[in-house]
Amino acid sequence: MFGIVRPCSHRLGEGLKTQWMAHLCGLCLALRGDHGQFARVVTNYDGLLISVLTEAQAEKTTGWRRTAGPCPLRGMRTASVAQGEGARLAAAVSLVLASAKVRDHVADGDGLLARKPVALAARRVATSWGRAGARSGSAVGFDTAVLVDAVDRQIGIEALAGPGTPLLTVTEPTETATAAAFAHTAVLAGRSGNAAPLAEAGRLFGRLAHLLDAVEDRETDAASGAWNPLTATGTSLTEARRLADDALHGIRLALREAEFTDGRLAHVLLVHELGRSVDRAFGTSGCGHTADGAHGPHGSLDSPGSGRLLDVPGSALLLAPEGSFGPPPQHGGNPYTGGGNPFGGGPSFPPPAPGRRGFWAGCAAAVGLCCTCKMCCADEYEGPWSRKKREGCLSDCDCDCGCCEACQCCECCECCSCCDCGL
Repeated sequence: MFGIVRPCSHRLGEGLKTQWMAHLCGLCLALRGDHGQFARVVTNYDGLLISVLTEAQAEKTTGWRRTAGPCPLRGMRTASVAQGEGARLAAAVSLVLASAKVRDHVADGDGLLARKPVALAARRVATSWGRAGARSGSAVGFDTAVLVDAVDRQIGIEALAGPGTPLLTVTEPTETATAAAFAHTAVLAGRSGNAAPLAEAGRLFGRLAHLLDAVEDRETDAASGAWNPLTATGTSLTEARRLADDALHGIRLALREAEFTDGRLAHVLLVHELGRSVDRAFGTSGCGHTADGAHGPHGSLDSPGSGRLLDVPGSALLLAPEGSFGPPPQHGGNPYTGGGNPFGGGPSFPPPAPGRRGFWAGCAAAVGLCCTCKMCCADEYEGPWSRKKREGCLSDCDCDCGCCEACQCCECCECCSCCDCGL
């Protein structure tokens, strides 16, 4: 799942996280329903913005959600997922752009694609995706030719670009493609007045996507000798950051001009999370939290003088501040190590260490973890052989999880000073 907008669930909060997952699953299922199982590999975080924007503008009806069956990526649970023209447009755009990306990698001879048999198979897949995306786009009134034309022009522009070429000349095809996709969400939602501001937001989002991809790949491209917009045009990171900040500001202004029925999720993704994506790409932080996790007058959950939150499956216990009920426990606060039982009377015992599983038992546990996707999606799981606690591959987030969820607890956070939304 590639993309530059990768929100952290701790910041989204439960309500917006549920909405975000509904659009992500809706895009995945739209790809499967229209184009088969293999097409689901092009599911990406940025593509679902099309679905989010469409629903954010539409009048609230009963036809935007459906209950999907159990899925391994959801731990074999059912879920309410997005459906309709927004999800289908997102699927069409994702297919066409994925097709272009594959063709680009084939042309560059990246990795295994340098081998002729693999490159031939990849070209066939890319052609199939391009045609499928065109059919899906036509079904919702969107002409994907603008995307294909942008990709073709991109190849020619990159071939001619050199030192002194304006970086915005290189990003223009991407800007044109994303502007067309964003603007069509207004058509699908019946909000023709939103077409112009959303086209502007899409144009600047395309610029950001191109810029951040170039920044993140700069060192890798230099090592492999691959073409990179920043290196080819001689653009410094300082100038790239200036262009990125200008694009962020333009997106915020454009979204203010659009009318939404419920634009909370779109706003959080395209204003707050997009800003964090820029900070992540450039290795900076725009958040106002202090080094010790304090947050304005409220502090964090682990700050001195505050209660500490203990996560217990199925519940949350708020413990009193240390020292509230007498001196803190000795021996590092562990009641199981020496010094007697802190609750009075009797010896203390260390917690039993989990025993290792045998080879075949571990294999069975590993299969179960893979089938339920706990290795990828769970915050924590038990190692199949060692039985040690491990973190899921996708559970890592880029925020201090002691911070407020989507900044909803107050309006003092510096990272929210970009707007007056109160989130």
